Amino acid sequence: MTPLWTVSDAAAATGGRPTADWQASGVSIDSRSIAPGDLFVALKDVRDGHEFVADALKKGAAAALVSRVPDGVPDDAPLLIVDNVLAGLERLGAAGRARSRAKVIGITGSVGKTSTKEMLRAALDRQGKVHAAEASFNNHWGVPLTLARLPRDAEFALVEIGMNHPGEIAPLARLARPHVVMVTIVAPAHLEAFDDIAGIAREKASIAEGLEPGGTAILNGDLDTTPILVAAAGAVDARVETFGETGGVTHRLLSAQFSGEATVARATIGGEAVLLRLNTPGRHFAVNAVAVLAAAQAAGADLALSLNGLGRWRPYQGRGTIEPIGLDPVDDRLRIDLIDDAYNANPTSMAAALDVLAATRPVDNIGRITPGRRIAILGDMLELGPTEAQMHAALADLPAMAGIDRVHCVGPRMRALHDALPEPQRGRWAETADALAGQAHRLVDAGDVLLVKGSKASRVSLVVDAIRKLGHPLRTEFEGPN
Repeated sequence: MTPLWTVSDAAAATGGRPTADWQASGVSIDSRSIAPGDLFVALKDVRDGHEFVADALKKGAAAALVSRVPDGVPDDAPLLIVDNVLAGLERLGAAGRARSRAKVIGITGSVGKTSTKEMLRAALDRQGKVHAAEASFNNHWGVPLTLARLPRDAEFALVEIGMNHPGEIAPLARLARPHVVMVTIVAPAHLEAFDDIAGIAREKASIAEGLEPGGTAILNGDLDTTPILVAAAGAVDARVETFGETGGVTHRLLSAQFSGEATVARATIGGEAVLLRLNTPGRHFAVNAVAVLAAAQAAGADLALSLNGLGRWRPYQGRGTIEPIGLDPVDDRLRIDLIDDAYNANPTSMAAALDVLAATRPVDNIGRITPGRRIAILGDMLELGPTEAQMHAALADLPAMAGIDRVHCVGPRMRALHDALPEPQRGRWAETADALAGQAHRLVDAGDVLLVKGSKASRVSLVVDAIRKLGHPLRTEFEGPN
């Protein structure tokens, strides 16, 4: 098997000094999950990766990318010594991208980057070898790591690009050099680092600066900030295509219907009528699926095969999956449906999740409380800036809220929503997720549908864990490999 990196290739790419001969089949930054044959990259984060080099080598690492010989590691150990490890990883990523013949698709947006990337992976899976960023590896080390792992024979590469502050996206896009870029949406996420939503749009739009000549930009056409996105793509002579639900977009979602745990939608992709099915409910997923089909087609993929691939996709746990939880080991009817969306949150993604909850169908007459209920447990939305209290309170006015029976709130910011809710809808408020998790058994009953959502740092996933402990998961017809 051809190695991913030989010592000579890696040394040429990074300008580093090797201490021994080696070849690597993979690249890793985590000694806990390192596989035999990986090149271990000793990045400095909370702790200095040099502390774990000896352990990585004992576990079978082929070599380590370091800036010095670590303590406890012999001088003749297989190392590649560079001046700066992060810069070395960036150069390795650039070399991995330069030698690749893959069609590269870059994805950014305030909401939906990771799920959209995974949709693309599913759409392209049977049309060529696909390489994609692991989990949400979309930052200053995640993007070069994704590119350093890019197999020589990959035919498609999917690179997720995120940001927390201005000026982060363009350098990563120039490193990835995508043939196609996509902006899923511009929303008030990380707003505390920007003056306004237009500033976020300009940052997202800067992904176009990395486009290869003749590249295509797939842009959300339903936004107030769409002109900013289109102008940035036009400035680099990109082919501009838009997606959304409004008239005039290149690729349009015409309708979406939810049935149990699925979405069936009609759309036009470049004028061609299609019917698509997703194994999860949500209009926002359907909109992003239209963008996925457009991006896949722009990268040379077959539309029919992409549609078939999308039908096999399901979101990761914690990103909107619906999980039935049995409350009785004998009677499967005694259950709740848990929508676990506890990974991240901002006003736009909250609205989308509440739309999904409002469209669900609780089951009546099987619990202690006769009518089945739609219940939301919402944790703080973080990094929204000085108007965060108003943004939390404004959730009470969303149209979907009219279809939700009870809302429990977690965290100091969510107190604003709790106070804004009408009395019949107002549930419990807790300062911490720990406190509300301890009351889980009092929050739900058989027949209920429960949404749990909040920013990761709000720790509402603790409530999800507590809900799961109330019973046992039930199999559904959609279970299986993603």
